[in-house]
Amino acid sequence: MTNKPAIERIDIEGRFSIHTAAELRRRLLDALDAAEAVEVDLSRVHEIDSAGLQLMLAARREAVARDKTLRFMNHSPAVRETIEFCDLSGPLGGPDLGGGAP
Repeated sequence: MTNKPAIERIDIEGRFSIHTAAELRRRLLDALDAAEAVEVDLSRVHEIDSAGLQLMLAARREAVARDKTLRFMNHSPAVRETIEFCDLSGPLGGPDLGGGAP
């Protein structure tokens, strides 16, 4: 039996959009496979669209289904504005947006 790290960290840079969704989905699922908790740093995201939000929601559901923790952290201004505009601060926010993590 291999020991999994307690926390896997993912840094997302640039676009979090339909153009990068497939690659980012793979990274998120791999991280959930690799650790009991995943932290996603969004501080260097300069663009996010509805595909990015959908991927965040899907990753959150997958983490819950696997009984793992997924935290979105350090939301960039672009991410913060989009999440707040769509009223998703609860499910997609982190401590810096007043949301929580399952």
